[in-house]
Amino acid sequence: MSGLLEGRVAVITGAGQGIGRGIARRMAREGAKVVIAEYNTETGPAVADELAALGGEGLFVATDVTDEAQARGCVEAAVERFGRIDVLVNNAYTGSAGKRLRLEWKLADDMRAGFELNTVAALWTMQAAFPHMRDQGRGSIINICSLNGVNAHMYTAEYNASKEALRTLTRTAAVEWGRHNIRSNVICPGAATEASKRMEADNPEMFSKMVEANPMRRFGDPEEDIGGAAVLLASDLAGYVNGNTLMVGGGTHVNGVPWRMDLPDTLEEMG
Repeated sequence: MSGLLEGRVAVITGAGQGIGRGIARRMAREGAKVVIAEYNTETGPAVADELAALGGEGLFVATDVTDEAQARGCVEAAVERFGRIDVLVNNAYTGSAGKRLRLEWKLADDMRAGFELNTVAALWTMQAAFPHMRDQGRGSIINICSLNGVNAHMYTAEYNASKEALRTLTRTAAVEWGRHNIRSNVICPGAATEASKRMEADNPEMFSKMVEANPMRRFGDPEEDIGGAAVLLASDLAGYVNGNTLMVGGGTHVNGVPWRMDLPDTLEEMG
């Protein structure tokens, strides 16, 4: 690797598996020191231990991003251990903010949980990182949003809306913090993860249609494809890229969603 992130320190929330792990591994390959801010105390340390062999360094910090003190604390842990923070990646998502339901059945608590996890938690980590990035004269914030929100996937209103709110939050940060050389951008990924494997097992026909609808006829690799895009945005190669959304889904955003999941018409039928 070319060492694009040599000497840089990154904090990645939700880096214990899937896209977060892929980004952590790819950044380590480019020489970064990476804080694995992860709720799962088994997968988080395991990922941190992987990074030294890749050319970087890992530090696990147990983090529930919906707890403000912990969300801010993972950033402060990076500064305490490594003396700085250059890159912040907000990726954490539990997958349990709300059950798949028709819009007319969504509860206010579903919406609150989605926004707390996907929007408010990111605000806390961004606010914690801001003074350090400002004082050192540079920083890159990368917020992981979703093609679900862009394409308005059915039955996941709390996820769609909160991820689109995070996109707006990111663009606002780009405008307000750009003068400090802090760049804020979004990645909307499409990747083969644990969640997509569960979807394939539960809905093989729909999953097949999703792959067929992708112009590249495959799901992205978390480390090579999504991680590569994150490294680009974190590096000086993207030093004038600010306030943008990078669609890293093989072109699936171009034609929208040709497939549709279906649910019963009544709550009683849902079981």
